[in-house]
Amino acid sequence: MPKGSSKIETGCRDQSLPLKESIHVMKHQLYFAKSSEKWNSQGVAFIGLKKENSFMTYSKKYLITTDQFMDIVVQENNGIEFELNLNVIKDSKSCVFNSQSWYGNILYLGEDSGHPIFTFTAPWDISEVEWKKPSHSYLSTIINGLKKDYSAKEIYNYLIIKPGIKDNFREEELTDLL
Repeated sequence: MPKGSSKIETGCRDQSLPLKESIHVMKHQLYFAKSSEKWNSQGVAFIGLKKENSFMTYSKKYLITTDQFMDIVVQENNGIEFELNLNVIKDSKSCVFNSQSWYGNILYLGEDSGHPIFTFTAPWDISEVEWKKPSHSYLSTIINGLKKDYSAKEIYNYLIIKPGIKDNFREEELTDLL
């Protein structure tokens, strides 16, 4: 169970570790919205649907199997089963497979070394939801992941401007989490 979460996740059926991992900057806007009981958080992370070069969302990319990726998507969609052809999604750049789910939209972000890069997010536009402040435990999980690759100052400057954090966190409050 991730620290700060109240739910034990099942993980992937194939427990093999990723073949590679590296940092990745998505050109989609990071924002926080909705409320999650399992994270005791009002705001959880999503990325906007529009790709724009002015946006920077820090992330990690993992070289995993298609089955592992699909297991993760199923897990983040409360276990619903579905079938998707990721090659078709590459052509269309996105696929809403569950319009009722917070993470029911798969986005194709490009390629790296001949491997496609996919992620998932909400099916709605960022302008259609109210931005919400994430809980300290939820944001700390994100911060701890970022600390492996970025300095505290870089993380602060990165997060303080994100919708849901901007105007909801005092400077000291965010600094204390770092």
